[in-house]
Order: sequence, then C-alpha cells, then structure tokens
Amino acid sequence: QVQLVESGGGLVQAGGSLRLSCAASGRTFSDLIMGWFRQAPGKEREFVAVIKRRGDDTYYADSVKGRFAISRDNAENTVYLQLNSLKPEDTAVYYCAAGPLFSSNERGFTSWGQGTQVTVSS
Repeated sequence: QVQLVESGGGLVQAGGSLRLSCAASGRTFSDLIMGWFRQAPGKEREFVAVIKRRGDDTYYADSVKGRFAISRDNAENTVYLQLNSLKPEDTAVYYCAAGPLFSSNERGFTSWGQGTQVTVSS
C-alpha cells in the first residue's frame, strides 16, 4: 500500500499560481503512475493530470491544459502539480493518486491521498 500526503494548497486570487506537492511512501515510487484529481463542492471528483513512471509522458484534462503542469522527482518520491492562471472554477480539493495504469479514469488508481484545498477568489 502506498501512503500519499499532499501539501501546498491555499487561497489565491484569480490569475495567481500555486504548487501542490504529494509525497509518497511504502512502495518504489518509480514503479507508480501518478495522477492528480479534484473535487469541487457539489460535484463529482474529476481527472486533472497524470504522469508516467519516468516522467516522459503526461496527459491533462482539457480544462487545465496549458495552465497546469504535472512533474515528478523520483529521487524525492514526490509528484508536483503547478497551477498557473488560476480561475475561480479551479476551486476544489485536489487529490494525489497512485496506480498501475496511465489513465484518466479513477479506477486506474489504487491509492489516494487525503486531499489539499485550493480556493481561488475572483
């Protein structure tokens, strides 16, 4: 089982930036596909971004493409999500996930963090 701990959330004005981090333990990090999902109030959890084991391929939801960037540091067992040009509609709890599949589907991920709140004010 993988333990995932997110950090870096907070309150930011529209147009601002945040960098989320997710520290992993319990498994060989470089064996894991890592992803980010988010859940806004009253909505279902949705896919944000995913990155392959070596960081050589990524995939984004259309709603964040060009504004968010996922990256990983296998030496530090950490995956990041850089959030730029933030919009009020980006307000959500952001979850880090780990699993065996390069997928935008939640079912491709077997371990989840507790989430970190991102709030974007207009």
